[in-house]
Amino acid sequence: MSGCAMRMLDPLLPMMAGEFLVAVGAMSPVIAAFALAYAGGQLVIGPVGDRFGKLRMLALSLFLFGGAVIACALASDLSRLVIARVAAGATAGAIFPLALAWVADNVPFAARQAMIGRLLTGMVLSQLIAGPMSGILGENFGWRASFGSLAVLSLVMGAALAWGIRRLPAAGVGSGGMGLSNYLLLARRPAARRLLGTTFIDGLCLFGGAFPFLASFMIEEFGLGASGAGMAVAGFGLGSLVYTRLAGRLLGRLGEGGMFVAGGGAVGAALCVVAAAPSWWVVAAMQPVLGLAFFMLHGTLQARATEALPEARATAVSAFALSLFLGQSVGSLIFGVVIHEGGYRAAFAAAGVMVILLGFWARWALVRPVGA
Repeated sequence: MSGCAMRMLDPLLPMMAGEFLVAVGAMSPVIAAFALAYAGGQLVIGPVGDRFGKLRMLALSLFLFGGAVIACALASDLSRLVIARVAAGATAGAIFPLALAWVADNVPFAARQAMIGRLLTGMVLSQLIAGPMSGILGENFGWRASFGSLAVLSLVMGAALAWGIRRLPAAGVGSGGMGLSNYLLLARRPAARRLLGTTFIDGLCLFGGAFPFLASFMIEEFGLGASGAGMAVAGFGLGSLVYTRLAGRLLGRLGEGGMFVAGGGAVGAALCVVAAAPSWWVVAAMQPVLGLAFFMLHGTLQARATEALPEARATAVSAFALSLFLGQSVGSLIFGVVIHEGGYRAAFAAAGVMVILLGFWARWALVRPVGA
């Protein structure tokens, strides 16, 4: 549900702009509203999940998200749509962190990264299919039908989860404790501070730095069309999907430290190849490599986040997501300046070198006994 909500707008923006009588560029607040609410909601999501129960709050989030998406479908003007997207972003932001935290509560650490890889399959597949499916519904029934379909799915999933919780009453119960003070407890732990700092740089270099500009690079540097560039960067999702199938084997062979170094090294090397690419097909060929290697690095960070505060995992995972989004925001500003002053190639090379160093830093700083 949350993965579809992130990508469903891609093919719908022109028809939505046409209905609201604005330029496509004027639709950017609809995208920003979702992203900012998704990030800001993390401050509340974690403590609430820990206090009242992760599965219980996850089911409630699905119901609230479904209602917010219905409001999007019924919006009569752009301002109402932006407000509805704020509500959708805040409620969607609860889904994956709470699911991840609940998995961490129920899967031993040694097997957790493989299970997280399976959990990520849903997110990756949703982002691969959301655009095409949303476009098909939009072309045949209008953009509101895409939102309506997503709302129905979310309400059905919320009902299914709520029914399942009745069979596992203990799984829906929270600790009833501490609330927002968990963030202070997290900040006092050196291992947690190192993890959140590493996650911030991960978001800065990749989510905000290199990845958002790959399609624009192919369009402006090599004259590729928007649809062709979109298809080219879709290879990233294929690499991500490979990771979800191989996560357990890779971790068993490389260990956490090896995942950090190999993942960061491969991402960095692929970005350096992109920086020197003589044609668009070289950039396209690097996308599956980037997808696989990125999740080797990022997925291992996610697994570590689930142990940053075992007594309040939802808070720890929410803090992880918040650090990632803050890094993304800062990275987009910094790399925007780098691209303006030095071009795409300089930005990709800089991001590549930084991620290689980040992999070595993560191995040194994070692969220690849990709680150190």
